[in-house]
Amino acid sequence: MVKALVTGGTGFVGSHIAHALARHGYSVRVLHRRTSRLELIEDLDCEHALGDVMDYQSLLDAMQDVEWVFHTAAVADYWRSDPARIYEINVDGTANVLRAAEASGVRRVIVTSSAAAIGYTHGLKPIDESVRFNYDQHLTPYGHSKFLAEAEVFRAIRRGLDCVILNPTVIIGPGDLNQISSSVVIEMARGHVPPTMPPGGTTLIDVRDVAEAHIAAAERGRTGERYILGAVDLTHKAWTRLTADVMGRRAFAVTLPTPVLYLAATVTDVLRKLGVNLPAEGNQLRLGTRMMYFNAEKSWRELGEPRISIRQSLQDTYDWYKAHGDI
Repeated sequence: MVKALVTGGTGFVGSHIAHALARHGYSVRVLHRRTSRLELIEDLDCEHALGDVMDYQSLLDAMQDVEWVFHTAAVADYWRSDPARIYEINVDGTANVLRAAEASGVRRVIVTSSAAAIGYTHGLKPIDESVRFNYDQHLTPYGHSKFLAEAEVFRAIRRGLDCVILNPTVIIGPGDLNQISSSVVIEMARGHVPPTMPPGGTTLIDVRDVAEAHIAAAERGRTGERYILGAVDLTHKAWTRLTADVMGRRAFAVTLPTPVLYLAATVTDVLRKLGVNLPAEGNQLRLGTRMMYFNAEKSWRELGEPRISIRQSLQDTYDWYKAHGDI
């Protein structure tokens, strides 16, 4: 039986991957810190390895007898985090995982990157894996950190390590403990229906489809390939209306012009520097003006198509938060 290690296995994506591995009959070991919250894997039959991606020896210990490594550990809540920490964990941590995998004789590493590591074009045509990162790194330190992490992966591949890269788009679904992409569900359930919306849009996918794609990547993904994971394209306004509809609410958000959003972004940056605690940061607002749609046909063809509708995903997310007392 293949034994798989999941870094970040107590988090949103990692815990779903760990559960999917168990469902597929694989042996699971989860790497986590001593202080990690374990509720997402408390019902999972797995081994526990205490460690951290910044602790190389703990990675070596965790990878003993492991054939597959799923590297999901990362700083994803970039608007709450210091950029230096984003780069440290996402880039240096990835390099540590790859070096440890090489030293331990791991057969394959599946790296969870992000669609944010892929570049953009000025047209409306959805972006595929061939578009290189071309953002100003200051606009998206998170995306830039994931781009640099992928560079570490390609270096490891050239050294002979078998790696596959997955680039999920916006991930929603039950189990988002840190309230990252799914925070809109909580806010709306509490009656905070936004009166305005940015003019852009994005691609979304359910976390369970992301987990299944990871298993497929380990089983049949092609070495050195990137796979965008996405299910449906929605404008921010359509996403808001769908979320409201799931909860029996009505949303009448007005789409703001791009210049207004840029002005709001500047004001947001100033207020955050003054110590005002805000749920967003300026670059989020700037990026929200773009149609960031992604072409996931490659992953659909080679790894399998998503099965969970975004409406069902939002419903399950709402039900999960409600059952856990968050709303």
